Amino acid sequence: MVVVSYSGKEINAKLVYYGAGLSGKTTNLEAIYEAVPDSSRGKMVSMKTQSDRTLFFDLLPLDLGEIMGFRTRFLLYTVPGQVFYNATRKLVLKGADAIVFVADSEVGKMEENKDSLANLRANLAEYKLSLDEIPWVIQYNKRDLPNVYTLDELNQELNPGAKVPFFEAVALQGKGVFETFRGISHLLMEKVTKDLRRGPATVGARAAESAAAAAAPAPPAPAPRATAPAPPTTPPGRAIEREAQQTAPSRADSAVLEYGRQLDLPDQIPPARPAPAREEARPGPLEPVRREPAAAPVMTASAPAAQSSTVVVPITFPPAGQTGEIVIRIVLKPAE
Repeated sequence: MVVVSYSGKEINAKLVYYGAGLSGKTTNLEAIYEAVPDSSRGKMVSMKTQSDRTLFFDLLPLDLGEIMGFRTRFLLYTVPGQVFYNATRKLVLKGADAIVFVADSEVGKMEENKDSLANLRANLAEYKLSLDEIPWVIQYNKRDLPNVYTLDELNQELNPGAKVPFFEAVALQGKGVFETFRGISHLLMEKVTKDLRRGPATVGARAAESAAAAAAPAPPAPAPRATAPAPPTTPPGRAIEREAQQTAPSRADSAVLEYGRQLDLPDQIPPARPAPAREEARPGPLEPVRREPAAAPVMTASAPAAQSSTVVVPITFPPAGQTGEIVIRIVLKPAE
């Protein structure tokens, strides 16, 4: 499909010349290359065999000026015509935005033209496409030969009803080459223009988004939450953020974790508290008293009742699967 860069204001399209072997595909590109100024063309890449047959593809970048403020750039490709290069033809055809089918007008080449056109349809079907979905034209080349098919005969076999635009050409002399190129360019640009004008709000939103992203680092304000599921074009990051906002926390305290929060962990793990069983072995002024959990508190007088009293309260708890006690010392003093 046509690559439209809204940020760079550029349109890139791929145009493929397709046809039988030695029908004049490479000659078309060479004629365009010789006629286009250096400022509007790139370096032409051509891979040929010793018999001047295209081995892999020909490439010619062209700069066609601006359309609706977008710089337009075409990449012209050809495919090898030989049958045993079908894998290469299929590879070059991938991503084509428009096609020029170059047919050989010489008598005796009709079957090759028909086979090549059928091969074109089959290779497009591999990419789930058809000639009814993309712009294409037919060029009847080699019209200068003494023995050629008539236009009616060619259209009857290759273009029934003349529904597809067709052009006569003599590629070696440069005749009909630019007429064919202008015809396919016009069809392709019509399609691109419709795509650009389809839903101006969408195009404007994309342009505004690109400008805002380049001008300010802060992201735009989030849109209101919608109950409907997010469309497939929603970036994964925003989908995760929205999911986190809509998910209710399981706890109401400040320890609830959310997406995007940074956790500060201590450099060292604090030492574990000593088990209560070990505290019983430590010497102290008051030795722990082991009692049954249901036993009543025992009053132990360590001083006269008028001055102070000591109360031992046994508390049962399960440290590491065991039962122990904590001794709490309460000193009661008389009121002054």
